[in-house]
Amino acid sequence: MKTAWIFQGGWDGHEPQLTSKRFKAMLEKHGYVCTIFDTLDPLGDLDALMKLDLIVACWTMGEIKHEYTQNVAKAVGAGVGLAGCHGGMCDSFRQDTEWQFITGGQWVSHPGGDGIKYMVNINHGSSPITEGLEDFEVCSEHYYLHIDPAIEVLATTRFPSVPYYHISNKPVDMPVAWTKFWGNGRVFYTSLGHHDDVFDKSPNAHILMERGLVWAGEGKEYAVKNGLTTEKFENTAKMY
Repeated sequence: MKTAWIFQGGWDGHEPQLTSKRFKAMLEKHGYVCTIFDTLDPLGDLDALMKLDLIVACWTMGEIKHEYTQNVAKAVGAGVGLAGCHGGMCDSFRQDTEWQFITGGQWVSHPGGDGIKYMVNINHGSSPITEGLEDFEVCSEHYYLHIDPAIEVLATTRFPSVPYYHISNKPVDMPVAWTKFWGNGRVFYTSLGHHDDVFDKSPNAHILMERGLVWAGEGKEYAVKNGLTTEKFENTAKMY
């Protein structure tokens, strides 16, 4: 049976309790045993983290101990998945660049604030996460992020949509959802989820999130079956 830890907290405006409850239900459908924490302190137990299949981040802003970030880096590097949405994962711990490196991006703006209507355009490639999904509209914050160029982009949205200083530049397709690898671990993120009800109002957003969670949680099993080790990462990790 697979296990997941969900960490909820930080800024209440992103409704961490509601999104954590939703993600727990998504995972339980797939046989996961989930534990929700209101503190980051369990991240101090590296041995326990190594036994997980998935870590889910629902923690906006705040601060994290360096030791905790390093434990996440080691656990995910060994195959434990990491997944989250909106500010709960990519506007967490703004001073921690290692966290940003692991997750693949960092929020920098949402021009126009909440209530912006925009299209989410699905990239149809090889990922099972987007299989059969069509483009869809949402009404929420339009997230502008600084991203890791190594990510695999699953969905995008076109900027600009409202007048702001960035409109003097050419239009850009900003990633909305992506995957990446951290060592042997799988990482999934979607910028949707400013309010929990976006997953009800846009069913494809719900499907995208659920599939992303499941995909990330399968990485450890894949690593074990294929004999992947962490030796090539460990010496470098000691430097940090």
